Amino acid sequence: MYRASNRVANQRWLNKIQSAATELNLEHRTVSNAEDMFLSQLPMKERSKQAAAAASLYAGALVAGEQRTQTRVANEMNVTRLSVQQRWKSILDEAGFETPNW
Repeated sequence: MYRASNRVANQRWLNKIQSAATELNLEHRTVSNAEDMFLSQLPMKERSKQAAAAASLYAGALVAGEQRTQTRVANEMNVTRLSVQQRWKSILDEAGFETPNW
């Protein structure tokens, strides 16, 4: 769970998630998943938030059944693919989802 004040304080990143989701043609439920995961596991350091937002969007898309490549998500969020790759599994785990073992 997260505080309402976190939503306000991190609106910049939520807007970025929404914008990238639009470019990736992702549904609203994916955006909602991504926002919830991002805000529930909000990094303390500002510099970590962009990568966390990207990984949350990737994870949110997986949960919603709308797979996009890590590269596509990373490009839309202006992070490296490695940033997404290193974070998405822990985000899913912390959210209570089982990570796929491809």
